[in-house]
Amino acid sequence: MRLTKQFKQAIEILERIETYGHQAYFVGGCVRDLLLNREIGDIDIATSARPDVIQDIFSKVIPVGVEHGTVIVRHKHQSYEITTFRVDDDYTDKRHPDSVQFVESIEQDLKRRDFTVNAMAMDKSGKMIDPFNGEEDLRKGIIRTVGKGYDRFNEDPLRIMRAVRFSSQLGFSIDQHTLQAMESVLSELNSIAVERIQQETSKFFAGSYIETGMYYFKMINLAKHLPVLADNPCILERLPNPIKPLQSFGAVMAMFHFIDPAITIDTWIRGWKCSNKIKFEAESLDEALYHYKHDGLNRWLVYRLHSDSYNDFTVLANMLFDDDLSIKRVKEIARSLPIHSKQDLAINGEDVCKLFPDRQPGPWIGNILKRLEMKVVTGDLRNNEKVLKEWTKWNPHVTD
Repeated sequence: MRLTKQFKQAIEILERIETYGHQAYFVGGCVRDLLLNREIGDIDIATSARPDVIQDIFSKVIPVGVEHGTVIVRHKHQSYEITTFRVDDDYTDKRHPDSVQFVESIEQDLKRRDFTVNAMAMDKSGKMIDPFNGEEDLRKGIIRTVGKGYDRFNEDPLRIMRAVRFSSQLGFSIDQHTLQAMESVLSELNSIAVERIQQETSKFFAGSYIETGMYYFKMINLAKHLPVLADNPCILERLPNPIKPLQSFGAVMAMFHFIDPAITIDTWIRGWKCSNKIKFEAESLDEALYHYKHDGLNRWLVYRLHSDSYNDFTVLANMLFDDDLSIKRVKEIARSLPIHSKQDLAINGEDVCKLFPDRQPGPWIGNILKRLEMKVVTGDLRNNEKVLKEWTKWNPHVTD
């Protein structure tokens, strides 16, 4: 097996741990993604060494979860999560085990993991440890729990969301027994913090195979246990067909609001306990979609849209309006803009104030700058100090 540059650098961690007489393996998602030739995210390591030993072996260690056997090692400007082989006690809080017991074998450690495709380990030479046939499930494209599905989902019901998320990301089918177990524990999702559900749902809607994931999402009636959707389940039936991946959760919120305008963006944001950043994304995209529907694509729309939202805006416009807008066109307009923020205007509030020395400062200054901003962006005025001052002096009505 050909290891990537990331793994080759991380091998140094494994070798150092082994030098001290302990076992160490790559585990979880990084192994799965290597076998699938997907982009590798974080590289996680499991070891027989206890956390205190890891802290002695390496000079830069962050003790993020010592009580659960986990520390982060910094090596060559990269972070590696290293966890001691363990088995878990009950999950009273439906998130963390009440206690853990450190064990000596990687096989025992892999038993506690959620799905077979995440329960594989690999040593420094590329040799696989795969007691639950995860590699075979990868080849078949199947999401299946390690051991009894009921037990895995009851330990942490968020794994139900993870199952549909992996289906959306990988395009995999969900094993029939696993699906039945998901349905049997579905109501336990109500005990999970909304913030955790939001994170998984965001990844779900960003999946390259969102249609596959949505098939299972609808099949087990997940919406019944999710914020806002629980009271408005018909929204799912009105989703665009086909649905395409959306990279930000703000775009998902904007899409739901567009489908049913009676449910405000603020309702979605509060229900899902979203950050102000997500709220801004949703409101910005909602405004852009409104202008696109009524005026088409223009400079002012692109100017008001953050560059990080270009892709999601294009996807939403094409899905919701059955259009064929290209992100290339959006970027072309962005490059042609004479300014990219109000700070780029050739005059500022102080300049405006001096043009009207008899007036007291107030909101009228911002109103003028807003008008100038729009006229410069749309090409009605050149972004030139003299031009902007002349226009302002000859259009006193804008100061009202």
